[in-house]
Amino acid sequence: MPRPVWSGAVSFGLVTIPIKVLPATESRGIQFNQFHLEDGGRVRYQKTCDLDGQVLTQDEIGKGYEVSKDTIVQITDAELAQMPLPTAKAIEIVAFVPAASIDPIRISDGYYLAADGPVSAKPYTLLRKALERTEKVAVAKFAWHGRERLGLLRVKGDVLLLHAMKWDDEIRSPDELKPKGTELSDDEVNGALALMDTMTVERLDDLELVDRYREAVLEVIEAKVEHREPRQAGEPAAPAGQVIDLMAALQDSVAKAKAARGETPGDATVHEMPAPPKKAAAKKAPSKKTAAKKTSRKYAS
Repeated sequence: MPRPVWSGAVSFGLVTIPIKVLPATESRGIQFNQFHLEDGGRVRYQKTCDLDGQVLTQDEIGKGYEVSKDTIVQITDAELAQMPLPTAKAIEIVAFVPAASIDPIRISDGYYLAADGPVSAKPYTLLRKALERTEKVAVAKFAWHGRERLGLLRVKGDVLLLHAMKWDDEIRSPDELKPKGTELSDDEVNGALALMDTMTVERLDDLELVDRYREAVLEVIEAKVEHREPRQAGEPAAPAGQVIDLMAALQDSVAKAKAARGETPGDATVHEMPAPPKKAAAKKAPSKKTAAKKTSRKYAS
């Protein structure tokens, strides 16, 4: 298991659950280094002062906030650590909501919460079982990396999982992206539903999902190490042209999907169109002040 990245407690009403936080995911991407083409030397990045050009160590670098064009207020790590913030060492549950009410766009990184010591085992298990029985998730607040964050606690197997979430004002509006003047017939929508039926699986685990790009890059690297030509992949699929007949494209897609599953293509299954959900009145988002461009040179402490 990975090393804990944070320790504290989950605050559940008057119940306190000591926990450790561990990353739930890991990057499997292939990392490349940059090097000088002429002699093969590694390219390094250094932090320099733009006034005197001096290369700085981490101990010589501070943080600050620009309050005007000519003034930056210097903030120390000690000052941030001493802020009277209830969530500084606790994940504070503020509400429980149905899991389906959380828009996935708000969810980002995932972390496992591990019970920290024998005393926390019982309240930890209590919260997990309560979430399981109600099929709800907990909305929480916690402070990491210099800011208070919104979180979501849910159950995964026998453990609690914490997701960091975006605040309301961090979600951009998609209103300007909606296609204009688009009309669809019932037959076209039913054709799309038929295609969805042929591509539906019960669980994501039923799919064979493999990172083909990563495999191909590894093959190129191994071939170079072994001084051979990399194995050639199959011919790439021809790019699809512009869709002229949407219904014909849907019917062909259904037939191919059924054939891939070993089913008789047949005709597309027709479904009744579900009634569209009623739209709630949109709330006007509060105006936001844009941050000033950081070009100052004076510091205030």
